[in-house]
Amino acid sequence: MLKMVMIAYNEAIDMEVMEMMEKGNLKNYTKVMGVFGRGDTSGIHLGTDIWPGRNNLLYVSTTENAAKKLVSTIRELRAKLGKEGIKAFVLPLEEIT
Repeated sequence: MLKMVMIAYNEAIDMEVMEMMEKGNLKNYTKVMGVFGRGDTSGIHLGTDIWPGRNNLLYVSTTENAAKKLVSTIRELRAKLGKEGIKAFVLPLEEIT
């Protein structure tokens, strides 16, 4: 079964996230840069003087086992980086055309 892992993270840790992808041998993804948002733990990121910062999104289509490994790696990165902000959401992937 395939899964879609959506990773939302602070743009400041882009290098660390991309290194994580490389180490996990995850070469296929879609990256959306400079998105805005608000989270209870991550705060407000609107790219303005009042609410600085932006986020990036990665969409990774992969197998269920690879998704589990990726989520585990993201948990480790969260523990290491703390407040910088990274979250993952795993969604079922019904079809690839």
